[in-house]
Amino acid sequence: MLFIGMMLFGLFFGAGNLIFPIFLGQQAGSSVGWAAIGLLLAGIGIPLLGVTGIGITHSEGVFDLATKVNRPFAYLFTILLYLTVGPFFALPRLATTSFQIGLVPFIAPHHQSLALGLFSIAFFGLAWWLARRPGKLMTYVGKWLTPLFLVLLGALMLVAFLKPLGDLSGVPVRGSYVHAPILSGFMEGYNTMDALASLAFGIVVIDSIRDLGVTEPGQIAKDVIKAGTISIALMGVIYTLLALMGTMSLGHFSLAANGGITLAQIANYYFGTWGTGLLALIVIIACLKTAIGLISAFGDAGHALFPRIPYAVLIGIAGVLPCLFANIGLTKLIAASTPVLLFLYPLAIVLILLAVLSPLMGTSRWLFGTAMLFTLIPAIFAGITALPTAIQNAVWCRPLLALNAYLPLASQGFGWVVPALAGTLIGWIASRLTAN
Repeated sequence: MLFIGMMLFGLFFGAGNLIFPIFLGQQAGSSVGWAAIGLLLAGIGIPLLGVTGIGITHSEGVFDLATKVNRPFAYLFTILLYLTVGPFFALPRLATTSFQIGLVPFIAPHHQSLALGLFSIAFFGLAWWLARRPGKLMTYVGKWLTPLFLVLLGALMLVAFLKPLGDLSGVPVRGSYVHAPILSGFMEGYNTMDALASLAFGIVVIDSIRDLGVTEPGQIAKDVIKAGTISIALMGVIYTLLALMGTMSLGHFSLAANGGITLAQIANYYFGTWGTGLLALIVIIACLKTAIGLISAFGDAGHALFPRIPYAVLIGIAGVLPCLFANIGLTKLIAASTPVLLFLYPLAIVLILLAVLSPLMGTSRWLFGTAMLFTLIPAIFAGITALPTAIQNAVWCRPLLALNAYLPLASQGFGWVVPALAGTLIGWIASRLTAN
């Protein structure tokens, strides 16, 4: 169970999980404690609930869980989720982030475009090679890559706290963290994509447990929850320490454009040129283990949805497409993914909460269907608010933005919450009245 938990942690924890808490710490300043609570709620609380929900409902994965709404929704939601955390956004971002943080310091600017192309081929080639045998994921990720990653990152964090760069008190608070640090931290947790990943990786964890000879559904459910608890506990500790490091770094460095820059500055400050090499190893290993898991999960889920397409073909697609998209650039990838994340996250959160509450509320189609319908429309509005300005100014878009502005909490990005609660209540009452 320890190695399965380590494997799940390794699948979750990519480079984004390193850089976003650091950046949060710099922006939140002396309010870092409150901001970290928001980050932990989104970054570990919801993922733990996601893994737990799959276990409680004895689901085979996200598609099986989503069929409690209806099969058309399950197909659309599952496909969009795996494309988002797979070849379209999360996978390309892994290669681009690891290249920019780990290798750019060693490469002349005029060679970086070619180097990124070659690195993408090598990165996804290795990830594809290791994902060919999903039964070995626990060995590759849980026993090898994750312990190595934790040792290297632990060395950097240990030095940072033994010889801190600054204090936590009196550090200026910036941006939205001034008035709403918890909500801002929660929104920062969206960027990690871990709530979506918890649904995507459910099938990988279940397969690993079955490979150990566990076949009874109840025991599989318990083991899934245990593995989730181990991985989330590790993530919570590291998130908190990274956020504190980001705040303390302002005692020596100025506010950076992103957490990757700050992480590089910290590593270089403590270890000099060796720190640059240490950070390169930390980031590349972090990204590689997550890439292996995402490619394998894409293959497993795709083969389950479309049995005629072999696993080998699907992981080939999951290796080639992100290799191409990675060369678009990290900034453009994040900008393109934001509307999709703002649309998907409300649906994923409501689905996860309904799964966790199913022992109390049941799994009626009235409940799941009505709750999801009431969430869907404000989720579409939320996605539209993140589209480029040129699209938002279109004739068809302005009325939708106006409607979104009337929703409670819309200005904080949570316009879907009240409709989702209303849909859940209506669906639950309907399920009790119809006994269906």
